[in-house]
Amino acid sequence: MTTPALTKLFREFFDSEKAGGLLLVGCTIVSILITNSGAGSAWLHFWHTIEHGVNDGLMAIFFLLVGLEIERELYIGELADFKKALLPIIAAIGGMLVPAGIHLLFNHGSPTQSGIGIPMATDIAFALGVLSLLGNKVPTSVKIFLTALAIIDDLGAIIVIAIFYTKTLSLTWLAFALGIFLVLLLLNRCKVNKLIFYIIPGILMWYCMLRSGIHATLSGVLLAFAIPFRKSPAANPSETIQHLLHKPVAFLILPAFALANTGILLSPGWAASLGSSNSLGILAGLVLGKPMGILACCWLAIRTGLCRLPEDIRWSHLLGMGILAGIGFTMSIFITNLAFDHANTIQLSKIAILAASLLASLLGFSVLSLVAKLGTVFP
Repeated sequence: MTTPALTKLFREFFDSEKAGGLLLVGCTIVSILITNSGAGSAWLHFWHTIEHGVNDGLMAIFFLLVGLEIERELYIGELADFKKALLPIIAAIGGMLVPAGIHLLFNHGSPTQSGIGIPMATDIAFALGVLSLLGNKVPTSVKIFLTALAIIDDLGAIIVIAIFYTKTLSLTWLAFALGIFLVLLLLNRCKVNKLIFYIIPGILMWYCMLRSGIHATLSGVLLAFAIPFRKSPAANPSETIQHLLHKPVAFLILPAFALANTGILLSPGWAASLGSSNSLGILAGLVLGKPMGILACCWLAIRTGLCRLPEDIRWSHLLGMGILAGIGFTMSIFITNLAFDHANTIQLSKIAILAASLLASLLGFSVLSLVAKLGTVFP
């Protein structure tokens, strides 16, 4: 049995994501502790003043990196071979639809129904950060499968944001943004490789998208798809900018997002809020819905002969991965900010997301550790 070869770029992506995931944990703990201390008011005021800059501006760069990684996977990664890509694609679809259905079941017809997209998301950084703690106890294929699944999941979340969380729409500004995107695609087709010719118009496209009413961060994904991906390493703008962005995103942008969005005040009775319909929808969607959807869709795809399970991945590995996919955090919090306007609802949703992500981390780690320890005892 041969271990799948990892490209240098994938190794760099995985290493930065797992390190970033562990840093996110630290930032979240620090943010919650300070918020609930004597310095809480000043802390919250500071982050409130720059929150929109972080969520609308810096996160566009995060989405740019996600888009570049999707592009890389489509050209030379796990998604380049359709047969190999089909199983993680199907798994990701199941891992989005079932959690959304569970949240809808709890919240149909209520003011919190708009939170349906919250449990659909998987946090790549957190999930890979937890997986990295297992080291070489899990096959490399598991790491690749989880990365591919989470990337497809992110793409799904991006589509959901674009379609369902756009409250006002200016067709004029949207036309300007899409016009710039078409110009960038034309530059790509004309073999223009200088990054400056993409970055400056990309900033303008971000501004037009911001004014259009569609969340400005989506311009990062469009820019990623416009930046050329060349097979030659010597002239590959997409790979160049990926290398440049890995460290800033992992060690600056995502920690800033965590600090700006996890200032959660644990007021008396916060634990009881986990029993609300919205919180239950988030908790059950992430912790139960994710593994249920992933396993059910994988079983159906393999049972019908549409896909086959990779040689060194067992069903017990899929279970552990499915549970880890329930770590929502970054994308779930991001969608929460778009789904609700009421500050208290946002706060309680974030508590549910953190509780679900912590539970999914512990359960997923435990399952994969047990599988590694007991080996062939599990199917």
